[in-house]
Amino acid sequence: MMTHNLKIYNTLSRKKEDFEPINPPFVGMYVCGPTVYGDAHLGHARPAITFDTVNRYLTHLGYRVRYVRNITDVGHLQGDADEGEDKIAKKAKLEQLEPMEVAQQYTDTYHRDMEALNTWKPSIEPRATGHIPEQIALVEDILKEGLAYEVNGSVYFDVLKYNETYEYGKLSGRVLEELISGSRDLDGQGEKRNAVDFALWKNASPEHLMKWESPWGTGFPGWHLECTAMSSKYLGKQFDIHGGGMDLMFPHHECEIAQGNACNHQDPAKYWMHNNMITINGQKMGKSLGNFITLQELFTGDHKLLEQAYSPMTIRYFILTAHYRSTLDFSNDALKAAQKGYKKIINGLRITKKLEFAADEKVSLDAEQIKQVQSSINNAYRAMEDDFNTAQAIGHIFNLLKKINSIYTGQLNVNVFGKDVFDQMIQTYVVFVEKILGLKEEVANNQQGLLDVLLKLYSESKTARNYDKVDEIRNGLKDLGIVVKDMKDKIDWAYEE
Repeated sequence: MMTHNLKIYNTLSRKKEDFEPINPPFVGMYVCGPTVYGDAHLGHARPAITFDTVNRYLTHLGYRVRYVRNITDVGHLQGDADEGEDKIAKKAKLEQLEPMEVAQQYTDTYHRDMEALNTWKPSIEPRATGHIPEQIALVEDILKEGLAYEVNGSVYFDVLKYNETYEYGKLSGRVLEELISGSRDLDGQGEKRNAVDFALWKNASPEHLMKWESPWGTGFPGWHLECTAMSSKYLGKQFDIHGGGMDLMFPHHECEIAQGNACNHQDPAKYWMHNNMITINGQKMGKSLGNFITLQELFTGDHKLLEQAYSPMTIRYFILTAHYRSTLDFSNDALKAAQKGYKKIINGLRITKKLEFAADEKVSLDAEQIKQVQSSINNAYRAMEDDFNTAQAIGHIFNLLKKINSIYTGQLNVNVFGKDVFDQMIQTYVVFVEKILGLKEEVANNQQGLLDVLLKLYSESKTARNYDKVDEIRNGLKDLGIVVKDMKDKIDWAYEE
């Protein structure tokens, strides 16, 4: 592998920066996880796959990553605001369940879908409700610093007071004066000193379902506070990477920065990474907009916008074919193209694992072929080093696949590469596909055994010139998306692309 020179686009500085961990070889990464009041959709899949790939690549480089991704199971109110009903409590009332039943149900389905997408489990997955004492302690610290105030059992962060020392809006580029001006006419300021202030702790009404005792009375934590409490508990006052969707940049991540500075007098994270949105016809996909497609609907094809079902690995590949900072627009055509690309990659993986180097002294090395392979390998790594550009990396992996396919079909003699370059090509392809991009074959072992039996029967029927049986097996497999490959010296199969 080429020398490590990883650059990450830091939202905070709005430029690519050399990645220099605070305490190498350890890397701390916190990613905002789901609010568990409904099934995961395509919009949830993007940050999960984005930061899974970051985790995978950093691990591949030799870093020891502590990846913390939270579960929000309280405090996230309707409209991402400080007023209104808790999203989980609202769902609980509708379904006549305990809020924790709702949270558990959708945490379980989220885990099921993340496993299907082949994402690694986070090192730690804390829940907001499991960290109420830490959140209360943070509120007390911010009050002591004089950057919060208590009103009627609620505690609010004083943004104007904070802005005298720090800069509120530096992550999102929002200008405080404009935020204040834009909020003057809005209703709901209520007990806040200023509409831009945000809740650290909210007083709970008697009918509120999720509440805890605190020094200010019975209440519940503010949404932004939860992430500050959990990230600092498990990663320290400052850690390397904070990730999440671009929609969380303001106000959620902006408020996390304010809370971190208020408590610890430093930004919580060194690098801020944000994945862009998935859109449908140019509009953001999300529960609040009602235009989302759940992952289970994608896997089964059971949605009015879907022309067919798309497998979990097709979805993963689809997300990886765009750079994480670019928008990714949903369409059936795009998903069908992803399905085809994924099958090509996996057909290549099957072939790659079968190829062996066979020394033949009669064939001399081909400098041009060697140069092309080494260039593709270096460029694949350069793409990942350039802010995790999976889209470009996949292009270079396809260039390697062309060579691999040519060797497999006999168009290229393996010996033109020499053993070292051949081994490097094979290893790079397998490592990128399985370890870095996280793609895997979706045929189960028992299906693989059945395929082997059918191909044996196919071969015997061909030898016996029983062509009706040959056609029957070939057509039956084709209906299942499997193509029989008749080659000079063997019979093989591939996924139909």
